[in-house]
Amino acid sequence: MRIRAPIFALLVLVALAIPGLARALDIEPYTAAALREAQAAGRPVAVHFHADWCPTCKAQQRVFRAIRDDPELKGLTLLVAHYDDEKELRKAMNVRSQSVIVVFRGDRETARLGGETRPAKIKAALLTAR
Repeated sequence: MRIRAPIFALLVLVALAIPGLARALDIEPYTAAALREAQAAGRPVAVHFHADWCPTCKAQQRVFRAIRDDPELKGLTLLVAHYDDEKELRKAMNVRSQSVIVVFRGDRETARLGGETRPAKIKAALLTAR
């Protein structure tokens, strides 16, 4: 079952409001505004092109949950873009398949992974934005 962006955003806000639940890696639903703001501020940000029907995407999602408390990832935001819905974003970022992770430091792309599920490789790619 797919959680729509507004519901997911509400769940994220509730989780952040509960003391002790703040994470090093912030995982949020993709919005153009969130990406634009992170890039304009020069912050580390990654976009994960996720599809609910994709087993690789689900494996990546488990990796993100497993590493979200890693202090090395503090300050990095992971924006989850629904592959089927974000056609313009896919075109703008030249993404042709689901399970792609694009990492940025500001507006400069620092890494791109496709179909990768190994935690060490995903973490290494995310750290390129630091």
